[in-house]
Amino acid sequence: MGGELLAPQEARPDDVVLAWEGADILAVRLPQLSESLDHILAALERQHGMPLADLDRKTKQSVVRILEARGAFTVRHGVETVASALGVSRFTVYNYINYANEQRAKAQGADERPQRDG
Repeated sequence: MGGELLAPQEARPDDVVLAWEGADILAVRLPQLSESLDHILAALERQHGMPLADLDRKTKQSVVRILEARGAFTVRHGVETVASALGVSRFTVYNYINYANEQRAKAQGADERPQRDG
């Protein structure tokens, strides 16, 4: 995730200080969510072996599903960042999100239907 380990005395108010038996041992500085999104996008590019903008539509939809599951769209400007990485418009990213939600709802509906004995 890209956290940084620090001495407890270097901790800022938004860092996480870890204690053991009442003594501060270590501080962890977590990256800002926007930095994490950049790391996730870079990892997805490495995984696919090409820039995300070069992927086909179906694969881009899959990337959006993965990013949504990881909370990418809760980050300020997350949709814009993802749209830029995918080489599509914000509107297209929203369409991909809506499509993924519809597919998930259909799948859940199929799972919830009662089984009939044949």
